Amino acid sequence: MTDTLSAVTELTAEACWDLLRSNQFGRLAMTVGGEPEIFPINYVVQDGTLVFRTAQGTKLAALTVNDVVALEIDGFDQTSGWSVVVKGQAHPAEWGADYEDAAESGLQPWVATRKHVFVRIAPRYVTGRSFVFGPEPGLD
Repeated sequence: MTDTLSAVTELTAEACWDLLRSNQFGRLAMTVGGEPEIFPINYVVQDGTLVFRTAQGTKLAALTVNDVVALEIDGFDQTSGWSVVVKGQAHPAEWGADYEDAAESGLQPWVATRKHVFVRIAPRYVTGRSFVFGPEPGLD
């Protein structure tokens, strides 16, 4: 029987960043028009921040009103899983050094669209957990 304490483990900050660097896809949560919204994005880790690309539209317009966002990534196999959540502030990379650094990240849009705006997420909190799958305690 697996108890709750051993079934869920808090990940270290280093382990969270390793998982963030080893992935490219996440879900961006933000407020749009007073409502929560979630957008799939591809991203890269760059200098302790996360960078994604977007075009003029909902995400970019919403960031002008509220720059607080969360990004979640996760993964699993047959026996276990993990989840990492980043909470922070997002801002378009300004023209000049910030934009040039973001452009040098090598990040390309996955969808065949033009996305000239780089957005940088500056994390305030990075947390994660790993999970061991198994039966509900007391049911085996």
